[in-house]
Amino acid sequence: MGPDQTGDEPSRRGKVVMLVCNGIKGDSRVQKAAYSAAEAGWDVVLLGRSPDRKIHKWSIGQARAMLVPVPTRLDRTRHPLRGFGIRYPFAYQLGRPEAAYRAQKVKAWRVDLSIRRASLTLAQQEGGFRALWARLRRIGLLAPRVAAKGMSRWVAFRHRQLIKRVSSRRRCDTRLDRLVTSACRKIRGRRSWRTLWPALWDFEIAYGPVVDKLKADLIHANDFRVIGVGARAKTRALAKGRPLKLVWDAHEFLPGIKPWVDNERWKPAHIDHEREYVPCADAAVTVSDSLAELLQRTHRLARKPTVVLNAPSMRPPQETSDEPLPSLREQCELDPDVPLVVYSGAASPQRGLATMVEALPRLPSVHAALVVPNPEAAAIRKLLARAAALGAGDRLHVLGYVEHWQVPHFLSSADVGAIPIHHWPNHELALITKFFEYSHARLPVVVSDVETMARTVRETGQGEVFRAEDIEDYARAVRAVLADSARYRAAYDKPGLLDAWTWEAQAEVLDQVYSELVPDRPRFPQRVRTNHTEMTAPPMSR
Repeated sequence: MGPDQTGDEPSRRGKVVMLVCNGIKGDSRVQKAAYSAAEAGWDVVLLGRSPDRKIHKWSIGQARAMLVPVPTRLDRTRHPLRGFGIRYPFAYQLGRPEAAYRAQKVKAWRVDLSIRRASLTLAQQEGGFRALWARLRRIGLLAPRVAAKGMSRWVAFRHRQLIKRVSSRRRCDTRLDRLVTSACRKIRGRRSWRTLWPALWDFEIAYGPVVDKLKADLIHANDFRVIGVGARAKTRALAKGRPLKLVWDAHEFLPGIKPWVDNERWKPAHIDHEREYVPCADAAVTVSDSLAELLQRTHRLARKPTVVLNAPSMRPPQETSDEPLPSLREQCELDPDVPLVVYSGAASPQRGLATMVEALPRLPSVHAALVVPNPEAAAIRKLLARAAALGAGDRLHVLGYVEHWQVPHFLSSADVGAIPIHHWPNHELALITKFFEYSHARLPVVVSDVETMARTVRETGQGEVFRAEDIEDYARAVRAVLADSARYRAAYDKPGLLDAWTWEAQAEVLDQVYSELVPDRPRFPQRVRTNHTEMTAPPMSR
């Protein structure tokens, strides 16, 4: 019997290292992938980014999770300090307190002059020679007052120049910046990211040694920021004569992303980084057929990426038969007959939560619940303030995430699941996680007219479609669903529909991808689990 074998189990099928650029606990897709792959017999290590300077380790079922620190020492810190002399010659110098000092000094000067003028005004009221002398001195203050006002404007002008200077360098959006970016991409091609966004090296420096030490048989690189880490690890392994396969998991279409960094070099740099390393992948997976076709055309892939949907897991990771599952309606303290619309996911502006809030006056008896990662976030506080201003503050409820495997049951007490996202290229391409979660909660859905989800809803009849960012049309769709909820819920009775929309079904697809790349290991049979391995409870994500 081999060293990896026990008396009643075949040997492990190989080591898989999954790479992700986040903290893991907010990413349900990678957690489910790690858990199911380990359950299928793979030795799985899920490697993510630590939120601090410490290494964190825990278990996700039989998989191991590890967060390592990623110091951001190449994050363009020198760039904002260069190249201002010609465009902003009058700006104050960066890194010096001169601007604040000058502004305060001029304020003090003007205050002093105003007090002196007020004192002379009092002296004039006394009459006689003293009043004449005070009048002459007031006239003498005219020149200093004009000079102080002029100096104040000059200091303000130089301060504005400094602000523009810093802002333009942070965004890299001037004509000269665009020219430099374009020239760099033409000259360096796919390697341009090394100049435009060298911070991508920070992931390599942090992850690379750890990946090499783990000696994986297969690397599963999630999304675009760590595809380079996986490709370079593969190159090093092959150079040492050790076979290593690379799977690229494309969660989004990079050119269609709304950058979360306000810098015009971010997207072209990451696009070129992705273009350089995607050819190193032995297989690609993604989240929808539309995105698979787009990625195949964009990267000229010989084979269409395999689709692994962002479907929810229908099995808890541990025995919970004695634990009560949370209920959305109970947490909102609402009676069963109160209409409740729920949104579950991130709270960024392009997700369309403002549409739900603005529609509340048009839906006078309807309550709205937002299930978000951070109920105290500034964006959420603004929505609550807006609801209060509209006289609907008592009908907007904000709750935090629950564990990802609890989501369908948690949401099921609502009446409608809302997906009011705006038109962005990536929003058009996929059935997102919350779509499947609403479906397994058997909620009628109200979705904006983004291509893939709108088409699916029209085909299945599970909800209504409205024009994105159209408040009145959103309210119409909600009213229509509430008026005939049973008809929309009946769509989920279609045989096989919900069965395909589970992570358990998708895990089989992903396992087949792994098996084709590492075929010389025995397939680990699916087991009926009687003892659930503990999983540190990560919150759900979108």
